[in-house]
Amino acid sequence: MSPSRASLQKKPREVAAMFDDVARRYDLTNAVLTGGIDHLWRRAVTKAVGAAPGERVLDIAAGTGTSSEPYADAGVEVVPADFSIGMLREGYRRRPDLPFTAADATRLPFADDSFDVVTMSFGLRNVEDVDAALREFLRVTRPGGRLVVCEFSTPVVPGLREVYGKGVLKVLPAVARRTSSNPDAYVYLSESIEAWPAQEELGRSVRAAGWTQVRWRNLTGGIAAIHHAVKAH
Repeated sequence: MSPSRASLQKKPREVAAMFDDVARRYDLTNAVLTGGIDHLWRRAVTKAVGAAPGERVLDIAAGTGTSSEPYADAGVEVVPADFSIGMLREGYRRRPDLPFTAADATRLPFADDSFDVVTMSFGLRNVEDVDAALREFLRVTRPGGRLVVCEFSTPVVPGLREVYGKGVLKVLPAVARRTSSNPDAYVYLSESIEAWPAQEELGRSVRAAGWTQVRWRNLTGGIAAIHHAVKAH
């Protein structure tokens, strides 16, 4: 089952089940749908996180762990977490050396001040209560620690918004039917992208959750954006 409309309240069990269904081919489908640009976005996130050996990173909504691998390979302690058991199982099958952890972004199973960095890529819009999640991220981050969130956003280049909204997002479900094990899930994902707030609005939500030094950087003309923030000492 997948949520019928992205504008409706998200039901965690339904969203988790949706990702369980697409876990095996999720990374392939994303690569096809984005023309491979998702790898460039993830590389930008890794650089923005800037984690060094000795730091501890929480990679929430890590899915199969693709986003966590660069940290682990660089000697950084990383905890890939997700609320989709199917995603976690697929990730563990590929990388049994990573400590995959089942976690709800709004009720994280970690102690206060546990991480130097909390990062989340393309998962915040699937959370039932975004404000609660941002507060949880703050709770588990040590004072002076960092938040890095990458999410689909609002194109800022003239003409790109129309081309993207009326073109790419409309054909996404059709393309997914050829590559995904659950094409209906991508109808939901397409709608969730359209319903997601613009960069400035998300920045206000991050600040309202208690984070400081909030800023963002557009990727690919604003199709996606990376939001940075710091937990005050």
